Amino acid sequence: MSIKDSVGQYLIAAAVFSLLDLVWLGLIAKELYRDLLGDLVAENTNVPAAVLFYAIFIGGLVYFVIGPAIADGSWTKAVIGGAVYGLVTYATWDLTNLSVIEDFPATIVPIDMAWGTVLAASVSVTTYHLWHRVTSRATH
Repeated sequence: MSIKDSVGQYLIAAAVFSLLDLVWLGLIAKELYRDLLGDLVAENTNVPAAVLFYAIFIGGLVYFVIGPAIADGSWTKAVIGGAVYGLVTYATWDLTNLSVIEDFPATIVPIDMAWGTVLAASVSVTTYHLWHRVTSRATH
């Protein structure tokens, strides 16, 4: 895969991821996280840390899931690979917190892991389809 293709896929994935995660965190689950995490939630978001997380997560998603799925021409590989990647990465955060942070709420763990699974699968398959749409128009 060329650098140009990787950058294009990254930009599409970043836009899709940002939109979905902002809707989740800003509208759907905002109160849920505040209620369950309480004082653990920062008053103000650490924007540089959030941007770094997004950059690394999306880079991994493109490298390990989206690029290979596109190369294989398999949207199902995008969905399944994205789901596994999301589950593993979100489980890392959730289960580590559960194991080392006193009184970390166990009820948030399956919710957040499910969200990571759905989010990464959705971003992967959407990027897969948008990439094919963009590149097929570019060749016509």
